[in-house]
Amino acid sequence: MFGEIIGAISNFMYSYLLIIMLIGVGLYYTLRTRLVQVRLFKETIRVILEKPVESGAVSSFQALMVSTASRVGTGNIIGISTAICLGGYGAVFWMWVIAVVGGASAFIESTLAQIYKKRGPHGSYGGPAYYIEAALGSRGLAVLFALALIVTYGCGFNMLCSYNLQSTFAALSFYNPDTTPWIIGAVEAVLVGYCLLGGGKRVIKATSTLVPLMGVIYISVAFILTIMHINLVPGVVGRIFAEAFDFTAIFGGFAGSCMMFGIKRGLYSNEAGVGSAPNAAAAADVSHPVKQGLVQMLSVFIDTLLICTATAFMCLSSGIEPTKELAGAPYVQAALAASMGDYAKLFITVSMVLFAFTTLLGNLYYVDNAFAYVLKHVPGKTFTLCYRILACVLIFIGAGSSMGTMWDLADVTMGCMAIINLPVICILGGPALRALDDYTEQRNAGKNPEFKASKIGLTQKLDYWQD
Repeated sequence: MFGEIIGAISNFMYSYLLIIMLIGVGLYYTLRTRLVQVRLFKETIRVILEKPVESGAVSSFQALMVSTASRVGTGNIIGISTAICLGGYGAVFWMWVIAVVGGASAFIESTLAQIYKKRGPHGSYGGPAYYIEAALGSRGLAVLFALALIVTYGCGFNMLCSYNLQSTFAALSFYNPDTTPWIIGAVEAVLVGYCLLGGGKRVIKATSTLVPLMGVIYISVAFILTIMHINLVPGVVGRIFAEAFDFTAIFGGFAGSCMMFGIKRGLYSNEAGVGSAPNAAAAADVSHPVKQGLVQMLSVFIDTLLICTATAFMCLSSGIEPTKELAGAPYVQAALAASMGDYAKLFITVSMVLFAFTTLLGNLYYVDNAFAYVLKHVPGKTFTLCYRILACVLIFIGAGSSMGTMWDLADVTMGCMAIINLPVICILGGPALRALDDYTEQRNAGKNPEFKASKIGLTQKLDYWQD
């Protein structure tokens, strides 16, 4: 019953509401920023290489790596596989669309996070909850967004991540679908709980070191295997575009179409417009808010146009036809095994264990920050202990749940964040657009842009950017 209700809500949200909001807001800001994704791409590369204003502060590059690292993993590998197996080749095209137009939304939300960021004892912090309260004067709406973030990361995303992690073991000989998911879920829950409750520092340090390495190895393998089957790539590209524009099939059954799956999985992977990346963007130390907006825009492109595309082409050029039965980890493992043999199954399993474990921990740190905003102070030890135990219980439950229910739950909770954040950035876009004009004016004059709030007409008191 729960699965059916969540599935119905998800289909409604992405069939009638979010598809219009996501593409509409993305196109709106693509036009208002005069194609900032293309026009300032070279400038974006330059900004990434800049050092922070203050020694020891978080650089643009570091903030980019934080937000990118939180995205790389289940979304880029299992999410893309699921989209292709359930939606067809055309899902890849609609994933590209949501990334390109979503880049403009990501630029606006991260620029706003920088403008309205707060000063803390260990540097700056902020995000949608803070710019909603500061610019709209609505703490109620800001709290609602923070609560949506808590439910999304503490429940939806972590339960899905837990399911995806255990699903990679399905290709191994010892896997029993009735018992193995619950055993793996219990191990996940215990390890995460151990790390969250103060132990496991060596585990966290080891995985944090290994994950970037595994990410580089995974992307390299994906590109190498695609090049090995380069003769199949033209046919793959042809099918992607042919199925993407088969509107009879799309509108004949939209809930299961390539368009909906491409948009869902693309959004889950890059989170453009959802309001999550601005939390990382606010921590960067830059001389102008637009710099971090450009950096976070690039993060969307790295995530979807690079990593997700690498996964898609590696799978689709393998000669293994995507089917509903292979949806998720099995399709990626089968595609790799076609070229690498059975070692591929172990490679994906190890990669996903590392990616998913750090994602589970990272998601709960987002939750920590959201609780601090809602409560107006850092949660006490008893409160923190209780919600972290609950989080571990949800991780356990997620591992043994069904794939469809877990994806739908993640889509619905993420959709709630987007439904709040997208209208907000439409209302508050003015300061971000004026900041962009100020930035380009200074760059055209040969200056390293420095931001003053009064220069774009912001008279309210801000923690940063005052004269």
